[in-house]
Amino acid sequence: MTVTPDVAAPRLATADLLRSAFRRHAAGVAVITARGDAGPVGFTATSLTSVSAEPPLLSFGIGTGSSSWPAVSEAEYVGVHLLGDHQEDLAATFARSGADRFAAPTAWREGPEGVPVLDGVLSWLVCRVAGRVPAGDHRIVLAEVLLGDPTGAGSPLLYHQGRYNGLRD
Repeated sequence: MTVTPDVAAPRLATADLLRSAFRRHAAGVAVITARGDAGPVGFTATSLTSVSAEPPLLSFGIGTGSSSWPAVSEAEYVGVHLLGDHQEDLAATFARSGADRFAAPTAWREGPEGVPVLDGVLSWLVCRVAGRVPAGDHRIVLAEVLLGDPTGAGSPLLYHQGRYNGLRD
C-alpha cells in the first residue's frame, strides 16, 4: 500500500463539506423570475440543469427559506435567464437578500404569461412549472420550456470559488 502524505483525511458529510466541495465546481449563473401576488420576484441560481429534450424540461433548486419561495411555490410559470459575463452586477442584485431586485438599474418587462423577463441576457425561457420535489431544505422545481429567445450576445457568467467569472480563451 502506498501512502500519499499530502492527501487530507476525508471529512464526514456536513453542510460545510458540501459547500466547500461545490465551491470548486464552476456553474453557469441564471436568474429565475416569477410573478407574485405582491409583484415580481426573482433569485440568482447556479443549480439550473437541462433535464430532457423531449419534452423540453429543465430544473433548478430553491431554498424554502428564500424570499422568492412563496411566489415560486404557487407560480404556474417561471422565467429562466442565462446571464452573460457582463452581468455580474445583475447576478449580485438578485442574490442579495432584501434588495429591490426589479428597481433601476434592472431592465425588465412583463413577458409571456405575465412572467418578468430580464433584458440583455444571453437567453431567456418562459416555462410552465411541472412539479416541485422536496429535497431537504430546498425544492427542485421541474419546468417545461414553452418559448424563449436564445439570441443574446456574449459569453456566459460563471460562479466559482465564491466569485463570478467569465470564460478564459
